Amino acid sequence: MTERVSIFIDQQTLEAKIAEVAAQINKDYAGRSIHLICILKGSSFFACQLAKHLTIPTTIDFMSISSYGSGTVSSGIVRLSKDLDEPVEGKNVLIVEDIIDSGRTLAHLKNLLSTRKPASLSICTLLDKPDRRVLEIDADYTCFQIPDKFVVGYGLDYDQKYRNLPFIGVVEFVEE
Repeated sequence: MTERVSIFIDQQTLEAKIAEVAAQINKDYAGRSIHLICILKGSSFFACQLAKHLTIPTTIDFMSISSYGSGTVSSGIVRLSKDLDEPVEGKNVLIVEDIIDSGRTLAHLKNLLSTRKPASLSICTLLDKPDRRVLEIDADYTCFQIPDKFVVGYGLDYDQKYRNLPFIGVVEFVEE
């Protein structure tokens, strides 16, 4: 079986919406600094593009946490493979996520970071797929709400492939 990827959200639309969301974050955090937590690997493209549009004082750190492995659906087991390099206590933290799907990973992460006493804790996601939600979790900032399709590109992958696509694409599996 092979994969075929078709464009779902083009690069221009993605980047315009990210700039719009960044403008809202700038407004909401005016006069304060913000600490971005980029969830690796998927949100790296999104976090970089978002950060380019932030005009408020911004710092960034990285975590790697997942419930997927190499499959196309959540395994249900959340695994932290890289923790933060610096403490978040007293900081205005914004978790930057590529996609909210089942909600398991983000719910686990939000609970974990809450115990570390940030001044505030918010979530920003590129994509929200509410039809797949197992645990209720909402983002404070969402670029796009999408239907239950398997998507790749702009950091999102299928078995580590397609992250480098400059758009969001839908994967279709084709019999050979």
